[in-house]
Amino acid sequence: MDFGIALATSADSWKVVARAEELGFTNAWFYDTQMLSADCFVAMGAAAVKTRKIRLGTGVLIPSNRIAPVAANALASLNQLAPGRVDFGIGTGFTGRRAMGLGALKLAEMEDYITVVYSLLAGKTIERDFDGKLRKIRFLNPDAGLINTEDPIKLHVSAYGPRGRTLTAKMNAGWIFFFNGIDEGISGLQDMQVSWEKADLKKQDLEATAFVLGCILQEGERADSPRAMAQAGPRAAVLLHRCADEFLAGMPNSYPVPDSVAEAVNGYINLAKGFEPKDAPWLENHRGHLMFVKENERPFITETLIKETTFTGLESDIIGRVEALRDAGFKQFTVQLTPGNEDAIEDWASIKNAIG
Repeated sequence: MDFGIALATSADSWKVVARAEELGFTNAWFYDTQMLSADCFVAMGAAAVKTRKIRLGTGVLIPSNRIAPVAANALASLNQLAPGRVDFGIGTGFTGRRAMGLGALKLAEMEDYITVVYSLLAGKTIERDFDGKLRKIRFLNPDAGLINTEDPIKLHVSAYGPRGRTLTAKMNAGWIFFFNGIDEGISGLQDMQVSWEKADLKKQDLEATAFVLGCILQEGERADSPRAMAQAGPRAAVLLHRCADEFLAGMPNSYPVPDSVAEAVNGYINLAKGFEPKDAPWLENHRGHLMFVKENERPFITETLIKETTFTGLESDIIGRVEALRDAGFKQFTVQLTPGNEDAIEDWASIKNAIG
């Protein structure tokens, strides 16, 4: 099983990526969330020249936030710096769009975007609409040594629903799944495997990547300790943010609220009713999303909520969970490191080494 790290991108993310490579991690994924963190391609470029083996991927790029020719050029430029170790992760959008008060894109838009990117990388001339007119475009100087369109760039799709899984299989792409607990992860993988086999693909060829946040607890440490709050709390807060989006803006929330955390969720929703500005509550709701716990949301991030939504537990417990994911068919386990807590990579390296 491969092990990766995910990062709320900073300009100097290369430092933790270099350490990840030293520790034997195979992948580093960079969030493409312009309103929350640094530009992923700037950070990936720095990481490319500071590392030799670790794969670098967008985790995930949102089509609406970069036009397709720009994304294709950025991927090809990165491929020149890190030949053959670039991954193109893409999704219809959650964090990157919710931070601007927007819902997810349509799958058809994402499919078209992927087609354009890979057509350009393949050296094709295609027609695209610019300023209301169809224009023929292609890379004009692919052989000038400035970009690399020769080494393959692997596609990975973040998909949750049946149509997204069908598209993932149609494109023979890797699959990215961001989930809370072990049962949800394995159930989602089983659904993806069904979609994969319906496309006449071999189940063992599915490159499934699990994305989680969590904290490896020390003996006697609570799941809401300051350390756990810093490392896992931002993931627990995602459920609060989702529920507030649903209440304030009618945006869909695909995660049911367990009875055990309903009181905390309702408390946060009541808080969110007062978010300013009134015409843009997402500016406060998504501040710190997947990065840090805001002071005003801290009372609602309980020990129970952290346990329900993250991989937080003693080392022996986490080893068992990761082994269950591996045995179910996940090929990669990726954990996000929160800003300022990158030293947690040492704990996760112990998990990696224990599993082998």
